[in-house]
Amino acid sequence: MDQIETPNREAAKKDVPLRYDTRLLGRILGETVRDQEGDAVFDLVEHIRRTGVLFHRDADEAARQELQATMSGLPMDRALRIIRAFGHFSHLANIAEDQHHIRRTRALAIAKAPPAQGTMAYALGRAAKAGISRDRLQGFFARALCSAVLTAHPTEIRRKSSIDREMEIARLLDERDRVEFTPEELRANRQALRRAVLTLWQTSILRDTRLRVIDEVANGLAYYDHTFLRALPIFYADLEDRLGSIEAAWRDIDVPSFLRMGSWIGGDRDGNPYVTADVTRQTLTLQSQRALRFYLEELHRLGSELSLDGRIVHVSDGLRGLVESSADRAPERKDEPYRRAIVGIYARLAATAWSLDRLEPPQPPVGPAPAYETVEDLKADLDTLYRSLAENGSADLARGRLRSLRRAADVFGFHLASLDLRQNSDVHARVMAELVAATGAGIDYAALEEAARVDFLVAELGNMRPLASPYLSYGEETAAELDLVRVAADAHRRYGRAALPNYVISKADSVSDILEVAVLLKEGGLLDPREGRLDVDIVPLFETIGDLQRCGRIMDELLALPAYRRLLAARGGTQEVMLGYSDSNKDGGYLTSTWELYKAELALIETFKRHEVGLRLFHGRGGSVGRGGGPSYDAILAQPPGAVQGAIRITEQGEVIAGKYSNAEVGRRNLETLAAATLEASLLDADRPPPPADYLAVMEELSARAFRAYRDLVYETEGFDRYFRESTVLEEIASLNIGSRPASRSKKQGIEDLRAIPWVFSWAQCRLMLPGWYGFGAAIEAWTAARPADGMAMLQEMHDNWPFFRTILSNMDMVLAKSDIAIASRYSELVTDTALRERVFGRVKREWKSSIDAVCAITRQKTLLELNPLLARSIRNRFPYIDPLNHVQIELLRRHRAGDPDPAVVQGIHLSINGIAAGLRNSG
Repeated sequence: MDQIETPNREAAKKDVPLRYDTRLLGRILGETVRDQEGDAVFDLVEHIRRTGVLFHRDADEAARQELQATMSGLPMDRALRIIRAFGHFSHLANIAEDQHHIRRTRALAIAKAPPAQGTMAYALGRAAKAGISRDRLQGFFARALCSAVLTAHPTEIRRKSSIDREMEIARLLDERDRVEFTPEELRANRQALRRAVLTLWQTSILRDTRLRVIDEVANGLAYYDHTFLRALPIFYADLEDRLGSIEAAWRDIDVPSFLRMGSWIGGDRDGNPYVTADVTRQTLTLQSQRALRFYLEELHRLGSELSLDGRIVHVSDGLRGLVESSADRAPERKDEPYRRAIVGIYARLAATAWSLDRLEPPQPPVGPAPAYETVEDLKADLDTLYRSLAENGSADLARGRLRSLRRAADVFGFHLASLDLRQNSDVHARVMAELVAATGAGIDYAALEEAARVDFLVAELGNMRPLASPYLSYGEETAAELDLVRVAADAHRRYGRAALPNYVISKADSVSDILEVAVLLKEGGLLDPREGRLDVDIVPLFETIGDLQRCGRIMDELLALPAYRRLLAARGGTQEVMLGYSDSNKDGGYLTSTWELYKAELALIETFKRHEVGLRLFHGRGGSVGRGGGPSYDAILAQPPGAVQGAIRITEQGEVIAGKYSNAEVGRRNLETLAAATLEASLLDADRPPPPADYLAVMEELSARAFRAYRDLVYETEGFDRYFRESTVLEEIASLNIGSRPASRSKKQGIEDLRAIPWVFSWAQCRLMLPGWYGFGAAIEAWTAARPADGMAMLQEMHDNWPFFRTILSNMDMVLAKSDIAIASRYSELVTDTALRERVFGRVKREWKSSIDAVCAITRQKTLLELNPLLARSIRNRFPYIDPLNHVQIELLRRHRAGDPDPAVVQGIHLSINGIAAGLRNSG
């Protein structure tokens, strides 16, 4: 075995199984490449791999030049095979890492080690030590809401077929950990791994056609089969069982289903013309079918298990009622009351599936039965089964599959996941203008000042008559928006209000933006002026730096309106606000974006407290640091005191979804982290004192300096837009068949109109990661120069004592460690204007070095990630497999832009994009 390359020998011993799994999968991949492509290709892959390892181990410049020369001179057919080999290795390394995390978690549990941060056991342990009473903990669960919201991602390139094969490989690795194999069984496992890797090698990663919205919906639903439908019931069962073991007074606390799933896929219309009313309707149907099919399959299995004889066990009167209403009259089951009751429940659920979604059940029902009107009726029947078992000596049976099914029905209902609608405020304004003009009232809505708009909209909210008329024809955009709210109303009638509970407004920058949506909801019957009923949360999204700075004032004006407060009372007196990380980062850079988000939360906390309204924050975080990414646990606990009031929603996007939720156990742990951090932030950290005023003042000055540096480069440097487009894969990303939504909001070419996701993703591909750090070095240099005596000491004190500032530094530490200025310099050579290239890259390189120096000085590290050796080892092991992909991508970009017509060139670029993203893991 190779010498362990780490100063931490004990930690290295723990990594031995990871190294073994990585080598095992790498060896199987190598054998597959040799068998399928021949010795020459295999030998070339090995040469490139060894050269890359040599460079990263010894910083051997000759090795880098050799690597560059080898990759640049590859013929096209050979290049594609090399790209595929290194891309697949990155995915296999991810699988091995995930399995190692599972292994370490299990080992700690077996050793009865103290629970780790980010687990409910750790959070509850902290609560017990703090003396949290039963009533207070019960109150938290009663009002809590944690939701991971899956979104479609225009940089997720992998096909579902590839992801399925990777899940099979993960399952086989896990099997090796949990089963004591005989030699024959071990050989069978390895053969199964070889078959899975071979299938992966022979499966196309790329799509031949652009992904449709419904394809994105199907991809998102796959994670319910693999993870969510089973992982969430397990989470709740563990939580219920753990409460009493940690604190006797907490035994039998009622735990409502506060951790739930959400989705934007099929409901997010902002900038996506392909999300129509019909697509949203299909999405709701597909989601419902997934939930109902799962319940039917679980009921069938439950009936097979509960073969209890009524002559041996007692049953409750309620169960007898279910038996009597069941259509099951089979003589062989006449003395099996539980089976007969389940057959009846199955028949009713099958009728429900057909009534709601025209879904055929996996097994035909024994006879006709009335459909369930609501999921509450189904839950009542399952509760009857549970109580009868618990009351008659079969409690252990009740706590098996039935317990999980009851919880699944409560969490997922007939809708599976709560689908949000989202649209841009500009669309709402145009729709409102057309509706008003069509009334013939002579009002030019578009020309009204903000105050006049608010007065008009408030009056409309009190008016019982609809604004739209079924006898008038409207433009395509207006008709589409009216169709959407009607689909939403129909979803409420069919699946319940949880099916579509939120309407998010992009680019919300005024009170009228919010009231316009209220009027549209009234048109669909989702708002009743007479009763003051509002069936959907209206959620403004504040996303640019300016929006964040104004959000407190806007919400103050909104909450001061009696008409709106009356509607809010129907929503439990809680208002949700969404904060956008992506556009604020593109607008002002990482440091300023993060600081303005923090200040926006402070402003919202103060405003909502003054109005006595509950605040629920929805964080629009992406996978990369430049889009709010980073560890969720740290990010939640870094919020200002009072920001997490028992409720939080967070977006999960793109390759991050696959990384977090492809594996059921990893997925459960990630969901548990979200819940645990919410509990700690709400019960334990909400009353912590605010940071000292001098910390806030320092951050204000640092942010201002970083903002100036970032804006000066990105928006005020002549030719920067050209530099960005020529030195990255932005244009090539736009041509990928990887998402239904366009890369830009308009046909303009400016950075202002570019979506934040391709902006960040492109910088990650060229290994510069600029949105995650640029401006920080300049800010720290200026700050410490102005305070040479105590400036650095002050920053170090802030890092030690302020979770918010510490999280900023931790995220930059990670993103700078994943950058590579030498490779980025090669991408800069793609810029055809030499003077522009030297001017821009020279500035970027100086700021990169300055930012690294600043991070290391403040955190007292000699090198990046010194405080995070696990991530440092992961990155060090990955880079030799990512670098070759960068080098070949650069060469293919040159050929493509020079007009090479070979379609294999474009295919190679796209494959390299996938491999680099996999290696970096959180790149978009």
